[in-house]
Amino acid sequence: MTKAAIRGIDLLLALLAVVVLSPVLALVALFIWLSDGRPVLFRQTRTGQDERPFDILKFRTLKSHSVEGDRSFFGSRFLRRTSLDELPQLFNIIKGDMSFVGPRPLLPEYGAYYSDEERVRFSVKPGLTGLAQISGRSLLSWDEKLAADVKFVEGYSIRSYLRVLLRTPLVVASGRGATSSWDAESRLDDERSKAGLRSGEQRA
Repeated sequence: MTKAAIRGIDLLLALLAVVVLSPVLALVALFIWLSDGRPVLFRQTRTGQDERPFDILKFRTLKSHSVEGDRSFFGSRFLRRTSLDELPQLFNIIKGDMSFVGPRPLLPEYGAYYSDEERVRFSVKPGLTGLAQISGRSLLSWDEKLAADVKFVEGYSIRSYLRVLLRTPLVVASGRGATSSWDAESRLDDERSKAGLRSGEQRA
């Protein structure tokens, strides 16, 4: 019942947000096109509910023809720091691949590096925002991010969904934990392979 109710809220809010934010979506798309040409959108395979793959949508924030060194183009760091690059995920929500609130959808290659406990994160739809995002985003370690995902899923309810959703605008506005560069974000597979941890293994 909870999941059905949240799906209804997701769909209603996402449709409303697309209508209200359509000028912003159009302006960001135009800005990217004028700054670095096409494509305007970035698509990447991520792991969703029940570990099913789907294509996530973002506004592109890397040069279309990247070379060695800085791959950002004018204004792209601002798009990432303000999370404007995430707005196309409203269409992922409408389609049903994502929810407004849930564990962030991660790369398929991370699959071998979750503990058995952490795999509970795949029992709900991934979110545009989540408990880890309002708790510090990139300031958290991967252990802390995944622990937050598990905590959210174990207490999954409309109340916890709304609590995270309502706190998100303040966190985004503050910029706390936001990064302006792709290279500033660590990778789960790199971190855990160095620690010798793979699926099902626990830290001492």
